[in-house]
Amino acid sequence: MSRTASLGLRFGLDRSVIIAFGCILVLLAGGATYSREFLSPEYLLQQLQISAFLGIIASGAMLVILIGHIDLSIPWTVTLGAMMATAVAGWYGTPGHILAIPVGVACGALVGVVNGLGVAYLRLPSMIFTLGMNAVLQGLMVLHTGGSAPQDHATDTMHFLAVGRPILGIPNALFVWIVVGAAVIWLLTRTAFGRRVYAVGNRESAAFLSGVNTNAVIIGCFAISGAAAAFAGVLLAGYSTKAYQAMGDPYLLPTIAAVVLGGTNILGGRGNYLGTIAGVILITLLQSILAVMQMPEAGRQIIYGVVIIGMLLAYGRAEVQRR
Repeated sequence: MSRTASLGLRFGLDRSVIIAFGCILVLLAGGATYSREFLSPEYLLQQLQISAFLGIIASGAMLVILIGHIDLSIPWTVTLGAMMATAVAGWYGTPGHILAIPVGVACGALVGVVNGLGVAYLRLPSMIFTLGMNAVLQGLMVLHTGGSAPQDHATDTMHFLAVGRPILGIPNALFVWIVVGAAVIWLLTRTAFGRRVYAVGNRESAAFLSGVNTNAVIIGCFAISGAAAAFAGVLLAGYSTKAYQAMGDPYLLPTIAAVVLGGTNILGGRGNYLGTIAGVILITLLQSILAVMQMPEAGRQIIYGVVIIGMLLAYGRAEVQRR
């Protein structure tokens, strides 16, 4: 396959991306028939603001899925980033306000590095290792807060990034997602690391034999995933003005569903960020419609699970046929 064709496959309008955007239009049309306010600029901007938090988490999760692994520590990594950022701000006053966001993101990146080390060097299944890490983080955060809601509040900067609208009424969170997305696209399309991500995802053993440091790629992807999840947690703390227990729990299945709905092969090696954008917006609109329809949380989880299983079956069959 030529380099141009390969880039087109990764980042062009392939069938899965077209289908995802088509589903978005169907949801918008369906929502408009239910309520005229569904297509109002204010409502759409609100949905994009909510999409930004999920989109930032999905940016990191996509890299892990591209290498053929999965990160189930996302829920409490989100909570960790939020709680550590607000705690630092509360402990150290003005210096803490400056360090709050970097510390929160760094904590998430550290979790990702530990996940990567376990998967790369111990050769443990990523699903099991990251699930165990999620439980460890949950225990640490319960110990940190004594099992109650933290008393520390988000900084003005965190609040401004999450809910501020100084430019044409467009949410700052959307601009943050654009910056994060642009960084991921640059990483995947313009760097050797990005090419190695796809190589590892297609066949790790072949990438290793060709001279790729596969362990470094795995650790790097998990570190980015942890940092992205923690950064989203920081923004969510700014959105709600404080951190709270289990604030990341609602984001695990929607994140995975958004990535695979956008066409990223859940078995690794194939996917593009444009599809992830479409998947995030699609999941956000679906959540909004289900909320308007007063669908119970259990029903929503069933829908996300069915989507993931369906895409896994589809990609699994395609992978067997390809081989």
